[in-house]
Amino acid sequence: MLKDKVLLITGGTGSFGSTVLKHVLDSDVKEIRIFSRDESKQETLRNHYHSEKLKFYIGDVRDFDSIKSAMINVDYIFHAAALKQVPSCEFYPMEAVKTNILGTENVVKAAISSNVERVVFLSTDKAVYPINAMGMTKALMEKIIVSKARSLESDTIFCATRYGNVMASRGSVIPLFMQQISNNIPLTITDPHMTRFLMSLNDSVDLVLHALTNGQQGDLFVQKAPSSTIKTLAETMLDLFNSSVGYKIIGTRHGEKLYETLLSREEKSRALEEERYFCVPMDDRDLNYEKYLALGESSISNNTDYTSHNTDILDQEGVKNLLLNLDFIKESLDV
Repeated sequence: MLKDKVLLITGGTGSFGSTVLKHVLDSDVKEIRIFSRDESKQETLRNHYHSEKLKFYIGDVRDFDSIKSAMINVDYIFHAAALKQVPSCEFYPMEAVKTNILGTENVVKAAISSNVERVVFLSTDKAVYPINAMGMTKALMEKIIVSKARSLESDTIFCATRYGNVMASRGSVIPLFMQQISNNIPLTITDPHMTRFLMSLNDSVDLVLHALTNGQQGDLFVQKAPSSTIKTLAETMLDLFNSSVGYKIIGTRHGEKLYETLLSREEKSRALEEERYFCVPMDDRDLNYEKYLALGESSISNNTDYTSHNTDILDQEGVKNLLLNLDFIKESLDV
């Protein structure tokens, strides 16, 4: 699908954008545009690749004009720009609103007016039953996408992906544990029973490319993923690096959940199950409530949420196998 196409990645200097570049830069894609407000990281990517296919745009999704100007002649968009750190969003919720909600609205409007073919939006498990500002703004981002998809009269396809923790991504717990091991200090665990889905950056790219290829208007895609307790992850890291620093329990941070949910039971009742993914079609019902007094949707009582507590929870050996596939870990182990 990327052959002779122009791809725009918002927030393209982040972990996801950098990994997408590794996947698609050598393909038949015509041009990849990196849109972000981080000129330093853009310069790093520019010097690393020296590719004529790669173009850089300084801007912010909060500014409609800047994102609109980056969309001229664009075919596809991966919308990854977001405020993602849970504690930061708790302290500055309006900043999360401006980027995650209003920024998404700008991307949607600019894509429609620019006749973009397809836009894939990146969401998070924290958008399901959200208890923190980050999850709440991402949940509203999803609602904006479905609302626009439901009423859209243009040919632009909007679909979304939702995934859990991406292992070794910037600001995540694995680099933190690695730093603590290197500094010979105990690993900090919030709650030993806390579980999180485990996905690699490559998995997240595969999911987005799957959505780009297969997504219909308003679809939501979720990858089936294993999980681990934070205690198991910490113990595996200590074992992998032959460290005796141990760990200490510090209690949960602002806005943290005990476990994460990728699909609510209501969504799961409508989801189409594939080998690696769930696809939740858009709820395309209109505001004519009267007809639903006679006909509703399928029963939800026999379904359960899809959570990091009821998926395949890995033991140390399973977590170790995942970690050893990460470039970050292999480089740290020098293997």
